[in-house]
Amino acid sequence: MKIAIFSVQSDSHIGIVQDEQIISLTALDPDEFPACLKTFIDRSSELRTRAEKLIEKRVNDDAIFKLSEVKILPPIAQPEKIICVGLNYMDHCKETGMEPPDSPVIFSKYANAIVGHNDAIEIPINSTEVDFEAELAIVIGREAKHVSEEEANDYVFGYTIMNDISARDLQFQDGQWSRGKTADTFAPFGPAVVTKDEVDDPHNLAISLELNGEMMQESNTGNLIFTVPKIISFLSQSMTLKPGDLIATGTPPGVGMGRNPKVWLKNGDKMNVRIERIGMLSNHVIG
Repeated sequence: MKIAIFSVQSDSHIGIVQDEQIISLTALDPDEFPACLKTFIDRSSELRTRAEKLIEKRVNDDAIFKLSEVKILPPIAQPEKIICVGLNYMDHCKETGMEPPDSPVIFSKYANAIVGHNDAIEIPINSTEVDFEAELAIVIGREAKHVSEEEANDYVFGYTIMNDISARDLQFQDGQWSRGKTADTFAPFGPAVVTKDEVDDPHNLAISLELNGEMMQESNTGNLIFTVPKIISFLSQSMTLKPGDLIATGTPPGVGMGRNPKVWLKNGDKMNVRIERIGMLSNHVIG
């Protein structure tokens, strides 16, 4: 199931994406399906069954929209936590000149950084070295505390795409990464969340990023140093993961910082991040 939040004429909906259209569950049953993915996650087993039955019936034409006719919103507007893993592809470690870590390198982004599909990325007035990072992101489905690697998959709701936008000059001036990683608009993600049953193996997905039509990053999630179960288990030993929390799993090589000459984002740039089985996240740059 590919789930998206979208708006039509200022009304927000939760819907199921099928090919080039989206079926609004909110239009079919507004009492059961408010435009909130967290609510859907909290009642996942019940609401998934209800959604499947609604879609199996003859769908009201008023509940079907072309994707080109709607505005796709961030799947989760206010997650409790946005957790990111750094240096999680070996070749990315090499291009940054950093040693591969012995355990996951963790940092956070905040809700101010969230934007959605086709939204603008704003270059901060105090940065001239803004970079891109294509990433697979996990959406947590159940409260997780002290979870083992063997049971970690039980706590996954699904997967989405994140572009971990990073102001490298601010990131490295500070000696830690928060300011350079969580400026306004620096956490574009979406356009949809794909439930885990639609992703056979999160460690065998093609991942890529195009900048202005040129391929910059191209890899496979099979190259992750720390796997999805390892990351979830590692985090849950010290913090309680909550439904709707996002975990970005790290970026493959090809980022602007690692190139010669370096490539920094500029006004008018367009990025497309693609992950197999999940879709494409597109954003443009202003500033």
